[in-house]
Amino acid sequence: MQVKIYKPSKNVMQSGRGKTKCWVLEYERDSKRGPESIMGWTSSGDTLNQVRLRFDSSEHAVEYAQKKGWDFVVLPEHERIVRPRNYGDNFKYIPPKADKKA
Repeated sequence: MQVKIYKPSKNVMQSGRGKTKCWVLEYERDSKRGPESIMGWTSSGDTLNQVRLRFDSSEHAVEYAQKKGWDFVVLPEHERIVRPRNYGDNFKYIPPKADKKA
């Protein structure tokens, strides 16, 4: 069984980073998703794609996957880049560059 272990990114709909401190173990999909014939909802043949296990660290997740005998891939953690900005920079005048024509 294939699983991937990663640290989730921040939710784009919220400003906080509440659920980004834990590591997630998620099963890889075995079957393709497709529209259901009657209702038109998206359906899948396996239900394991709904399961997400949360761990405090990547080591705990790797240890769990090894104990179960699963093949796993650990995705690298994304670094958060903070660029310091001032509110006054929004109103700073930057003169346009003059074209030199001879």
